[in-house]
Amino acid sequence: MKNIFSFIFLLIFLLSCKNAQFSELRNGDLLFVTAKETGLSGAINNVTQKQEHASFDHIGIVEKNRHGFFVLHAAPKGGSQRQEIRGFVKSHTYEGQNIIVYRLLPQYRQAIPSAVENANLMLGKPYNFNYILDENSYYCSDFIERAFRKDHIFKLEPMTFIDPKTGATNTFWKEFYQKKNLKVPEGEPGCNPNGLAASEKLERIKKLK
Repeated sequence: MKNIFSFIFLLIFLLSCKNAQFSELRNGDLLFVTAKETGLSGAINNVTQKQEHASFDHIGIVEKNRHGFFVLHAAPKGGSQRQEIRGFVKSHTYEGQNIIVYRLLPQYRQAIPSAVENANLMLGKPYNFNYILDENSYYCSDFIERAFRKDHIFKLEPMTFIDPKTGATNTFWKEFYQKKNLKVPEGEPGCNPNGLAASEKLERIKKLK
């Protein structure tokens, strides 16, 4: 009997430790994933980075309910989805990336319940690999902007694919759209994780460990 109680205590302890890293998260928190330096991640960051010490290539919104913590997001693998938070963290940090928690300022938090509801309604849609606004598919920041659109938390801005170092269209993006037989959508409305992170309506909370 003593061994059984010891096992149960150990199990509870381990579960509480696993949950501790998420215990301070709130419904509607935004999880920003830091950008890698190469590939698509680096290309996105190259033309969108707004803050010297913050560069991101992915974003999701936290849903906290009686079943636990989940992340609603749009990703290349799986499209628009609800993912258990541990799976989200594992899949976005295995290559050394970090996850930074941002939170709406108090005066904007009334938008969170409807944003989470809207995000749930968008689940199941495919990923938008063209990064050109489309009502039938979403990319990560597009998914979040749409979730909060009713309350005008974020805004669409003219997209740019110009390399700030050269003043010309970034080579990655020029080749990216050539392969799709599409024109580089320079100036068309859109959004990106760095633009959302720079919003004056958000506060940076912490790095998720």
